[in-house]
Amino acid sequence: MDKQVGELIYQEEERQQKTLALIPSENYASPAVREAMASCFANKYAEGYPQKRYYQGNEVVDKLERLCQERAQKLFGVPHVNVQPLSGAPANLAIIKALWSDKNDVQLSQLLSSGGHLSMGQEVSVTNMVMPAVFYTLDKSGEINWEELFAKAREHKPRIIWSGGTGYTRIFHWEKYRLIADEVGAYFVADISHIGGLVAGGAHPTPVPYADVVMTTTHKSLRGPRGAMIMVTDRGLKKDPDLGQKIDKAVFPGTQGGPHMENVAALVVALAEAGTEEFKEYSRQIVANANTLASELAIRGYELVGGGTENHMVWIDLSNKGIDGWTAAWALEYAGMIANRQTVPDDAKSAYYPSGLRLGTPAVTTRGMKEAEMKTIAGWIDKAVESCRVAVGSKYKDIGNPDKVKDQEARKKFKDEMASDAVLAGIKKEVEELCGRFLCPR
Repeated sequence: MDKQVGELIYQEEERQQKTLALIPSENYASPAVREAMASCFANKYAEGYPQKRYYQGNEVVDKLERLCQERAQKLFGVPHVNVQPLSGAPANLAIIKALWSDKNDVQLSQLLSSGGHLSMGQEVSVTNMVMPAVFYTLDKSGEINWEELFAKAREHKPRIIWSGGTGYTRIFHWEKYRLIADEVGAYFVADISHIGGLVAGGAHPTPVPYADVVMTTTHKSLRGPRGAMIMVTDRGLKKDPDLGQKIDKAVFPGTQGGPHMENVAALVVALAEAGTEEFKEYSRQIVANANTLASELAIRGYELVGGGTENHMVWIDLSNKGIDGWTAAWALEYAGMIANRQTVPDDAKSAYYPSGLRLGTPAVTTRGMKEAEMKTIAGWIDKAVESCRVAVGSKYKDIGNPDKVKDQEARKKFKDEMASDAVLAGIKKEVEELCGRFLCPR
């Protein structure tokens, strides 16, 4: 092992062990998954698909990819799976490429500030260049604004209607997407990247009977390696019998070259793990933990987008606390809790300094934590945010100042000084003690 890299790996292992990973898109891969990622499959170039490679020496690779496809087909109940996408955004780009028909095509997806994802046609993404997009939002209850979605679908007649994104705490009503997709002749594509593990474990309804195409990343609640899968359903093949081939062609050679076979090997392992009774219990506990965390924060006066949660995510609007998501995220990190800032519906602030904070329970649940620990964590979050609120209100009042120079000076001072804040340091010690009782998989 390279000494410098080895030292950095050690440092990162220590950081992960001593902090609480509360970012909803993060998780811990099992030792078996990580072992497969470090295998000799990393040495092999495998452009193409089983029995149709552009390189020699792929006999074993073909067996591996077919095994991965078979396990995904069984787990999710679909007839066609592409396991080669390198991550979610390229997978969505490939889907758009596969479904594109002419220059007048548009896609309909969730607005970024309402929890949508960049890869579903947001203006800053290349996916918007391939196919322009129109957007729907959330209503005041945190639910999909179905009236708006239906109206825009009828007005624009989109080629694709997307569900999914980075911020949504409710159960998805797949049948409503299907209803309007059929009415306007659109393809319904379900991006279940965040809830893929919950779907696999039975803790969230599956979109497979309703969607034409389903995409999931493999490293979030599914607890596998970084990557993605594109699944074509029976309904999708009925709509277009060549849809599986179109998806495959859009992945390779359409948007990427050779697959990372070491990640495919790791995914094979993760899919087997996701088919166990233990994983089903794990997925149920993720939701139970998120519900407890949300309830405890609501009791303490936090405004939750959607009023609570029905999945793995807790989405907080900090507007009533007088601080933004950036300051709260840094305060939590100094207290040993890793969360991420997030825009909220109708957010007047920027994506980099938004009004919200996003929390999730997949990683802490992997460590074995349950409802009692969520109550403790909620108390620590509140204590850290309160310390942050008092500090911003007294010492760093220029945070948020329209004068960008003053704002940046205040933020720098905040980061430098809050790193040694006594309250946050005290919480961090308690966090490390808890983490010592619930170890990361190694």
